[in-house]
Amino acid sequence: MKHIKLKTVNLKNHPTLNERWLQDIIADDPSILGIGDVILKDKERIHIGAGRLDLLLQDADGHGRYEVEIQLGATDESHIIRTIEYWDIERRKYPQYDHTAVIVAEDITSRFLNVVGLFNGFIPIMAIQATAIETPEGVGLQFTKVLDTVKLGYIEEDEEVSEPTDRNYWEKRGTKKTVALADRILEISKSFLPAAEFSYNKYYIGFWVDGRACNFAVCRPQKSALRLEIRLPQTEETEEAISNAELDMLDYDKRWGSYRIKLSENDISEKEETINSLLKQAYELRK
Repeated sequence: MKHIKLKTVNLKNHPTLNERWLQDIIADDPSILGIGDVILKDKERIHIGAGRLDLLLQDADGHGRYEVEIQLGATDESHIIRTIEYWDIERRKYPQYDHTAVIVAEDITSRFLNVVGLFNGFIPIMAIQATAIETPEGVGLQFTKVLDTVKLGYIEEDEEVSEPTDRNYWEKRGTKKTVALADRILEISKSFLPAAEFSYNKYYIGFWVDGRACNFAVCRPQKSALRLEIRLPQTEETEEAISNAELDMLDYDKRWGSYRIKLSENDISEKEETINSLLKQAYELRK
């Protein structure tokens, strides 16, 4: 097959394709950024005394918001400050959402990555590089996520400093029946991880393997059911598998990078194969 060398377009120096053009393209179809199933919430959002936020996107499920700033050419210090400022304004006004600052630029410089790396984890920020490619039909856009938000570990995931509890604690917090459902999850996990054991902590029941925490998933027994949280990237394939199995997915927790699923005794008995597959995938990624 013949190789065709792609011709990139420098938008910053282009006579007609400007920042507004790029902004309109993203606004018409925010999914092209590759940050998930998002919709346009607002455009050119006015912040008194701080300027205009290019785009405000929101997860289709309504839980997360993204403050998006667009810059042609290379990232610079003023752009970083402006993006963080908009993120801070929005999160203070609307604390019920999970907010993420997003910078879209043609050139994400190494200096920018070094600076942002100092506070990423404290400020959730993404950097997406936009590349314009000329074709016979027109100009196409490719978006590459250069920097993603840092996924946080579970609260007190460091078992050496966590506050340990025991089975009795969880039987009181949940019930003996829902703790027994957690036991079923452990049995399923042993099919691909024979050394797995439970570690009872104040906030969750985690996994312990060969003397170390290995929380590819955690269990939270409740009064009427078991909440299983499986650490997997959010993808259409995973959500389709959960939907096809008719599992009760509560939501996807972007802060912790986990699918939260509500399980009954029948769910575990009838949908064990899907649960096993999800747990195994999470463990393989965790290794």
